[in-house]
Amino acid sequence: MLDTTQSDNAAPPEERRGCLFALSQPPLMIFLAVIGCLLLMASLHDLLML
Repeated sequence: MLDTTQSDNAAPPEERRGCLFALSQPPLMIFLAVIGCLLLMASLHDLLML
């Protein structure tokens, strides 16, 4: 029969990391800020210059 008891020296389960952890990474935030600025500049150009 299969032994399903957990031993005391078993490794702890890995931490689950969600969306907020991914969004807190600096390279992703820089990328999103650049894309946001480009979209803002394009929309302001369309509204004010055209």
